[in-house]
Amino acid sequence: MAMIQDIEKAIAPFQEELLNHSLYKKLKTPEDLKIFMQHHVFAVWDFMSLLKSLQYDLTKVSTPWYPLGNPEVRYLINEIVLAEETDVNMDGKRQSHFEMYLDAMKKSEASLDQINAFLNHIIHGTDIFLVIAVSEIPDSVKEFLRFTFETISEGKPHKIAAAFTFGREDLIPDMFTQIIGNIIKNFPQEDLTLFKYYFDRHIELDGDEHGPMALKMIEELCGTDLMKWEEARHTAVTALKKRIILWNGIEKEINSKITA
Repeated sequence: MAMIQDIEKAIAPFQEELLNHSLYKKLKTPEDLKIFMQHHVFAVWDFMSLLKSLQYDLTKVSTPWYPLGNPEVRYLINEIVLAEETDVNMDGKRQSHFEMYLDAMKKSEASLDQINAFLNHIIHGTDIFLVIAVSEIPDSVKEFLRFTFETISEGKPHKIAAAFTFGREDLIPDMFTQIIGNIIKNFPQEDLTLFKYYFDRHIELDGDEHGPMALKMIEELCGTDLMKWEEARHTAVTALKKRIILWNGIEKEINSKITA
């Protein structure tokens, strides 16, 4: 637990910056919200690759099967996969959180052109780093994605878990609460039910269940290896820095619309 506290101390300034980012107050018009969603959807998407990478590394997903690793860690990963990949949407139907977000974008009339073009390359088997390089997406999004897949490509579960836990699961409840609070206040007349449902599901799951379980996973993966703990700390700090860059990129595009 002491090593977890050391990481939490190291990331605290970056968490504070994210929780108080000036972007949230810039989301004042439907166009601002569309810009936010068109950037943020890539973070919603690549979250699943972090999660699936952990599932691949920490559970047995090929045949013939045999018990692999710590059962508690297996449970954590499979539980999160279940919730993220096949949750229940507002209509009571099974759907991934990414698909829920796409539906929210459609309802808000945000463009899906960039994310659909991106996924089309992925589905056809194009190398992820090549897709990132050639895609017509903002540089801040590219930098965010590159970090995710560079971390995955290293194949070190403790580093992937650090990006997943401290860059996503442990951060999301407080950060999403800030985002949705500002948006609902600024858009009282807009129908944001799907958008709010997506955020509320993440806040509920990550705050009550997945966040605390993910911290236990970090302890399990790092154990008494001081090098692993240091790598986990560095990865956690970098993950938050990349999120700040993503947020800065969204704010920059909103500001450029205002001054145009």
